[in-house]
Amino acid sequence: MSARDILGRLGLAFGVFLIVSPAILFFLWMISLSVKYEIDNAAYPPVFIPENFAWKNYADVLASNRFFTYFKNSVVVTGGATLLAMLVGVPAGYGIARMAAHKSAIVILIARITPGLSYLIPLFLLFQWLGLLGTLWPQIIIHLVVTVPIVIWIMIGYFETTPIELEEAATIDGATRWQVFRHVALPVAKPGLAVAFILAVIFSWNNFVFGIVLAGRETRTLPVAVYNMISFDQLSWGPLAAAALIVTAPVLVLTMFAQRQIVAGLTAGAVKGG
Repeated sequence: MSARDILGRLGLAFGVFLIVSPAILFFLWMISLSVKYEIDNAAYPPVFIPENFAWKNYADVLASNRFFTYFKNSVVVTGGATLLAMLVGVPAGYGIARMAAHKSAIVILIARITPGLSYLIPLFLLFQWLGLLGTLWPQIIIHLVVTVPIVIWIMIGYFETTPIELEEAATIDGATRWQVFRHVALPVAKPGLAVAFILAVIFSWNNFVFGIVLAGRETRTLPVAVYNMISFDQLSWGPLAAAALIVTAPVLVLTMFAQRQIVAGLTAGAVKGG
C-alpha cells in the first residue's frame, strides 16, 4: 500500500469521525443524563459518570400507568401504517417498474421528499369533519403519507433490477399477471420487501408531528408522550432522558441488525428508481 493510499484512508477516517462524533457524543450524554440523579444533572462542572447510578429513572418510566398504553398505541399505529403501506406500495412499485412509468416515479419521489406537515392541515380538517379526531385511525392513515412513498420508491428500484426473463417464461407457460407477480416477482424481491418494511417501521415509529396534532389523551404515541413530560413547572432530565432512550431503543436495535439492508435499499431506491 502506497503512502498516498494510507493518507487517503486516514483522511477518510478523520472526515467520518468529524461527522459522526457529534451524534455519538449526544447519544452518550443522553445515556449519562438517564442514569444520574437531578443533583448530578444540575451540577457544574457537568458530571459525565456519576458516583451513584439512578436506575430508578428507567423504573419510574416503565412503572408509569400510561407508558404501556402509549407503547401499545405506537405498535398499533406503526404496524397498521406499515402493513397498509406494504399492501399498497409493493404492487404499485411493481406496476411502475414494469410499465417504465417514469413520470409516476417522479410523482412518488416528490411525495417522498415533501414534508409531511404539508398534508397535516387538510387531513386534520377532514378527520375533524369525519369525527375521527382522538382515535388511532387518523394517525394510521396520515402515516401512510410517509410510509407509502418509501415503500413504492424502494420497490421500484428492486423490481427494476430483477430479471424480467423469469416473468416472461411464466407468462409463456400460461400464468396470469397476478400469478407472475405473486409467485415469481415477490419471491425474487424478498430483500427489497424486507428493506421497505424496516424503513417504513422506522419512519412511522419516530414520527412526532402527526401524533401531537391528531392524538388525544388516550391515543398518544411514545414520541408524543416523551414530549409531554416537559413542563414549565418542573423538568426532570433523568426520567426524560430515560424515556427518550426507551422510545429510541426498538428502532435503534432494528437499525443495527438491518443496517446493510437499509443502505442497500436506499441505494437501490435512489439510483434505480424512475
